[in-house]
Amino acid sequence: MRRISHTPQGGTTAVNAAGGTLHHLITEIQSLGIQVQKDITGRNGGAGPAEGRAFLINGVPVSVPIAADYVLTSPFTLKETAAGYLLLKNGKPISSLHVVPEPRFYSKSTDEGISYRQIALLHGKDCLATTVLQRCVHWKRSQKCKFCATESSLSNNHTIARKTPGQLAQVARAARDMDGVTHMILTSGIGDPPGSEIPYLAQCARAIKAEANIPLQVQIAPPKDLGLIDELKDAGVESIGIHIESFDADILLKMAPAKAAIGLNHYERAWKKAVQLFGVNQVSSFIIAGLGETITSIAWGSEFLADLGVYPFVVPLRPIPGSSLKRSTPPHPDMMKQVYEAVGKILQTKGIATHKILAGCARCGACSALSAYENKEEDLICHSARNPDETSEAFRIRKQIFVNEQGLFDKSDRDENDQNAIHLVATQNEKVIGTVRIYKTDTGLDHWVGGRLAVEKNSRSTHAGTALVKEAMKRVQKKGCRVFTAHIQEKNVPFFSELGWKPVGPVKSHLGHPHQKMEANLNLVPKDIQI
Repeated sequence: MRRISHTPQGGTTAVNAAGGTLHHLITEIQSLGIQVQKDITGRNGGAGPAEGRAFLINGVPVSVPIAADYVLTSPFTLKETAAGYLLLKNGKPISSLHVVPEPRFYSKSTDEGISYRQIALLHGKDCLATTVLQRCVHWKRSQKCKFCATESSLSNNHTIARKTPGQLAQVARAARDMDGVTHMILTSGIGDPPGSEIPYLAQCARAIKAEANIPLQVQIAPPKDLGLIDELKDAGVESIGIHIESFDADILLKMAPAKAAIGLNHYERAWKKAVQLFGVNQVSSFIIAGLGETITSIAWGSEFLADLGVYPFVVPLRPIPGSSLKRSTPPHPDMMKQVYEAVGKILQTKGIATHKILAGCARCGACSALSAYENKEEDLICHSARNPDETSEAFRIRKQIFVNEQGLFDKSDRDENDQNAIHLVATQNEKVIGTVRIYKTDTGLDHWVGGRLAVEKNSRSTHAGTALVKEAMKRVQKKGCRVFTAHIQEKNVPFFSELGWKPVGPVKSHLGHPHQKMEANLNLVPKDIQI
């Protein structure tokens, strides 16, 4: 694996008849599928996770493969009863199950005779989704994503190539009024030139908001001109998806060459801008497990996203008819359980959660078991400063400690290193209570430096300082750091020693106070996932 170099709340623990837990059951059926009766049909093409049918298990919507060849060997089958269906595993009942019925709005057509279901589809139990522009320039240039079947849907007349704002608004209102749809997703093939699709998506969003006024997520590739994202915010869009699919550079180049050409640096700029516009938890990115990457790569990428305030929507590969991967199989459920456990913990420590998302695939959740692995986010969380307000709070706390309280500086502790530093913050109840900065030196030895560790006086009992130091160690290690040092006030040496730091050289005077250079033991940084 060569990593790209830049380098529902509370968890689900319901027990089924076989003694397992719901989150494990969802994981298994999404990887193995369910053998169903011939009268149960589902979606079998499209741009996202497709080939399947939505079911309700304990009220939780779950999209499950039902028609692919690998489903023929699945241990899961259905038995019809008077009350619905029983889900069987190896012939033994393990849970009740309900098929999400086809929505009533599918029966309607536009004045031009276009079926509403050709314009937008029900996903999960209350999400409306559509590919606004069904053609993609990357198909024309032989750079299409191998897991995607966007244009194949046109060949079988399942949809139309271009949905108009009026059509989308009409269908959205009908889906809301007739079937209780609560949010909507707009995605699109890439325009020619790339990015030209975004103003049209904004136009469609305005029409939908005016007619149906439901929360919207728009899913895009990061355009060269990131200013185009502002148009979506101005149109009233609440949430945005910017999907990278894989953090393994070799896998991404093989599976999605056009996405690989964009580069992680530009993706990161797009995610950061989107978080500032739409807010933490309102930006998401698909990560597809099963493309050939390692589970370590998935966990690395998920932590990278969550730290920015982006929800890492991890889904198992769903081979789609019409795509280049149509004969592939999803990853084994044991792998997905391990991935979900790791990513669930990452979400918990970063304050990222499904229940906070206003619209989109992660809110729907039907194509992934991840939300079932979520636990209540921790009271104290550490992450990069995600917006200018958090950065300003970090500087305010630093000044309070180093200028006003300790008198190390006359007016300001700011210096030339702040511009290129990563500023980490500790927050409690969404309030910044502490900070530390890290930056790479120009020695060329993968040497990073930490400093300006500061915690508000009335918050030091929270152990925010310890959390910030551990977060800094983890962050620099993920950046490829081999040597991580800091100049520590002599009185704080015991604190850092307890965290595995060792003195380097003698104590020296710095800013008129004795300081000890110390180096971190990065081998103490816990791994995202235990293999």
